[in-house]
Amino acid sequence: MKKKRKLWWMFLLVLVLVLAGVSLFAGNYLVNFAIVRQDTAQDVSPESVVSEEDQDTIRENGERIEEKKAAWISSVQQESVQITSEDGLVLKGDIFYAPRDSHKWLLAVHGYTGRRTDMQNIACFYGEKGYHVLTPDMRSHGESEGTYIGMGWLDRLDVLLWIRYILSVDPEAEIILHGVSMGGATVMMVSGEELPEQVKGIVEDCGYTSVWDIFSDELSYLFHLPDFPFLYTANLVAGYRAGYSFKEASAVDQVAKSEVPILFIHGSEDNFVHTEMVYELYEACTAPKDILVVEGAGHGEAYRMDPELYFDTVFGFLKKECGM
Repeated sequence: MKKKRKLWWMFLLVLVLVLAGVSLFAGNYLVNFAIVRQDTAQDVSPESVVSEEDQDTIRENGERIEEKKAAWISSVQQESVQITSEDGLVLKGDIFYAPRDSHKWLLAVHGYTGRRTDMQNIACFYGEKGYHVLTPDMRSHGESEGTYIGMGWLDRLDVLLWIRYILSVDPEAEIILHGVSMGGATVMMVSGEELPEQVKGIVEDCGYTSVWDIFSDELSYLFHLPDFPFLYTANLVAGYRAGYSFKEASAVDQVAKSEVPILFIHGSEDNFVHTEMVYELYEACTAPKDILVVEGAGHGEAYRMDPELYFDTVFGFLKKECGM
């Protein structure tokens, strides 16, 4: 009887070790898949649920915005700049200077696996209003160095350095932060930090509630796996390898601490960063705030679905709440 019991416990021990090994392997794979820099962008978004009619509208508006962007870029002075992050990474960016004397600045933050040029479509509308524009490549994106994608959490510290850079160029600067997708999460995550008084407002577009939440959605959608044990293991691996955990990277917690006005924007048909997230974020924010959900728009498409509504809302909010 004792021998059978001993064999049973040995079997259980082996089984536990095997499961732990499988979980660790899977967690490490998920970290490599999700936050290790890739040479080519991965398509991790679900098939769009935007109607064909709305897709046509988005495409037509997008073409007009591209023309507007090209005209803006050709009319302004441009400069490439760089900073060094707190952990020693060289981060690159572009500045587009307003043609007239101005102290208004936009710091525009791109999304996951994107690059700084992605934000030029939005930046040109600010440029038209007399803003200088800084568009950085986030760490591990574009021309910026880095191995691990920060998902907004590491990037919030980089944004603080970019703010400091703007103030070194223009001590009288009045700064607006505008981010899309991961960029939206980034500007929300930086909102909970101690910001200089020159940061007047934040516009977040389709950012997620937390890294844990968005990876939980992706784990279910892409791999049909539960959070436990796989996301828990990946979280531990990310803490060891990348220096942050998915749960601490919470935009909800950060906007709850913000003292800077925030405009929350989302598309009604966003099935990647689900539209429900924007309401949780809006409710958590205790600073002056407003919300715009653009009907018919999918992920990151709100400004192309209805440019007039989008930018009238943005600049109306900045005038009312930020004095810009």
